[in-house]
Amino acid sequence: MISVSIDSIRVSLVSPHRIVVLKDDDERFLPIWIGPFEAEAINIALQKTQPGRPLTHDLLKAMITEVGGKVERIVVADLREDTFYARIVMDVNKRHIELDARPSDAIALAVRLEVPIYVVDQVMNKASIRASQSEIPAEVEDEQLDAFRDLIEDLDLDGLGKSGSAPKED
Repeated sequence: MISVSIDSIRVSLVSPHRIVVLKDDDERFLPIWIGPFEAEAINIALQKTQPGRPLTHDLLKAMITEVGGKVERIVVADLREDTFYARIVMDVNKRHIELDARPSDAIALAVRLEVPIYVVDQVMNKASIRASQSEIPAEVEDEQLDAFRDLIEDLDLDGLGKSGSAPKED
C-alpha cells in the first residue's frame, strides 16, 4: 500500500463533477472523479470549517466515535470498469471491520478523523499520472528568443493607432 495525501480538488470544465487528486511521495498523482457535494464535504473538512449543523460525514464521525469505534485508515482498494472502490478500515470494540465505501466518502471521513489514506499498489500503478517534464516550465535559451527579438525591433510602433485605421496587409 502507498501512503497518499490530498493534493487538490479540481473542477471539471466539461461536467458538473470534481476531481480529487491524491499524491504520493514519488510525485505520482491519482485523479478520482467525485460529485460536487462530496468535493464540498472534503473542502469543508480541509478548511476546518464548522457548519451550523453536522453534515453527513460529521454525523458518521460522531456515530463511529460514540459506539467506541476507531478508524485506522482509508484504502483506495480497487479499480474496476473505471470505478474506484475504497475501504474504511476500523476497529469497533476490539473487532476488526472493513467497510466498502465510495472513495469520496472515505476521503471526507479520513480528513475529519485525521487518519491516513492509502492506495493499493496495483491501483496506483494502473491509474496514476506522473508529472511530465512538459508540464514543468523549461528555461528558454537566448538563441530561441532571437527571432522574436528581431520581430519586435522591426515593428513600427510610432505610427501605431494614429491613423485610426487598421494596419495594411501586404
